[in-house]
Amino acid sequence: MPVINRIADFTPDMTAWRQHLHQHPELVFDCHQTAAFVVEKLRSFGITDIHEGIATSGVVAIIEGQGDGPTIGLRADMDALPMDEVTGLDYASKVDGAMHACGHDGHTTMLLGAAKYLAETRNFRGRVALVFQPAEESIGGAQVMVEEGVLDRFAIDEIYALHNLPGLPVGHFQTVAGPIMAAVDTATITVQGRGGHGAMPHDTADPVVAAVSIVQAIQTILSRNHYAFDQLVISVTQIHTGSADNVIPDTAWIQATVRSYDKDVQAMVIRRLEEICAGQAASFGVEATLDYEIGYPATVNDADKTAFACDVAREIAGDAAVNGAASPEMGAEDFAYFLEKRPGAYLFVGNGDTAGLHHPAYDFTDEGAAHGASFFVRLVETAQPVV
Repeated sequence: MPVINRIADFTPDMTAWRQHLHQHPELVFDCHQTAAFVVEKLRSFGITDIHEGIATSGVVAIIEGQGDGPTIGLRADMDALPMDEVTGLDYASKVDGAMHACGHDGHTTMLLGAAKYLAETRNFRGRVALVFQPAEESIGGAQVMVEEGVLDRFAIDEIYALHNLPGLPVGHFQTVAGPIMAAVDTATITVQGRGGHGAMPHDTADPVVAAVSIVQAIQTILSRNHYAFDQLVISVTQIHTGSADNVIPDTAWIQATVRSYDKDVQAMVIRRLEEICAGQAASFGVEATLDYEIGYPATVNDADKTAFACDVAREIAGDAAVNGAASPEMGAEDFAYFLEKRPGAYLFVGNGDTAGLHHPAYDFTDEGAAHGASFFVRLVETAQPVV
């Protein structure tokens, strides 16, 4: 059976929760209304050990099981994206410039569904720590929660998270041991030249030509400096310069995203970008300054916990609906900060044939919430059974 019967019973409630959250998206750390909604529901389930204001608007709630045992952490992200929604749904976002285009409304709902069931049954030993996290999309709320001592404060021994995946059928799960999501860095290059009249380039130090050459040289990092079997993506995504057809500007600005898994690969990219900037700047008589911002680390699943999570998922979904050897993704996820400190696993759960993540027509599939909630519940009950 794909979902637990009791969870199936309150699936309409979960749908109502999720669609309410969808209408009221909040950005970055400003998830106060979402957190208040979460706390209200947790209290209605009879959960009293609730801690608010972590990483500004994060919430951690503890459910005590039957007898002594370890603490399992279950995490859901709460924040939305700064974009407008085009779904036309009855429950579409009511907030201009914000929408749940990544399904965090669904992730929060799945964890609330699991909380309701676990609070009713408490058919496990030890404790469950429900971690509702803000600011996954941009600033790294997980890092802030870790720095504020969430893992130690609540004695979390291992931790798990789910993320919906468009294109994967509802009720299916996939993951992989080891790296599953990439580290994400941002490289910004400022080219300082000397502008002048477009008809008199000999009197200038043209930053436009230098910027174009730098971008072309960046492409050789993958093709000539990088071992083909080590995952790496470098995408130049912005070039800004100039104001008129007859004016050579003073400056040009370049930005790129860098995705990798290995710290040695990351170090190589930084070194080559510095060398390219210095060399190209010298050849064109300009200055090129690199600002390299290291972002989220790679999300690395613990091998044993991933195998265990896959076994639980197979119990929920069946063998054919669980892929435990999926290809890693080059997207990034701040759950990496939790997995740097504690063993655990990050899995994808199917969202069906929907618009892609971060698309203005995306919507979380409400049917999938029961599958995610059932997974969380069985994971806890299987890991820490009542003797």
